[in-house]
Amino acid sequence: MAYVVTENCIKCKFQDCVEVCPVDCFYEGENFLVINPDECIDCGVCEPECPAEAILPDSDDKAAAWAQLNRDYSGQWPNITRKGDAPADAETWKNKPGKAELLSPNPGKGTV
Repeated sequence: MAYVVTENCIKCKFQDCVEVCPVDCFYEGENFLVINPDECIDCGVCEPECPAEAILPDSDDKAAAWAQLNRDYSGQWPNITRKGDAPADAETWKNKPGKAELLSPNPGKGTV
């Protein structure tokens, strides 16, 4: 089992989760984060840290549609191990529904 980043992260990308992950399994896209399911140890410390409530266990029905996307992008995007700045308008996007179409396939900067 692993944790999955879901739609609520799109355009929020708060990154509080990154700071607490003991195995550095987060990967950064332009406007979204993903978790590598092969690296996640299912500790769950990231889930309560997410202000957008975007992280769910892969056993949750709401996570099912996002599990493969996390797997795919974690193999393409750079690893992120330190919290960066959230987008200036992150609070505006928090909890807005229907953001899936806004997901950018472009990679983020990763940990520099």
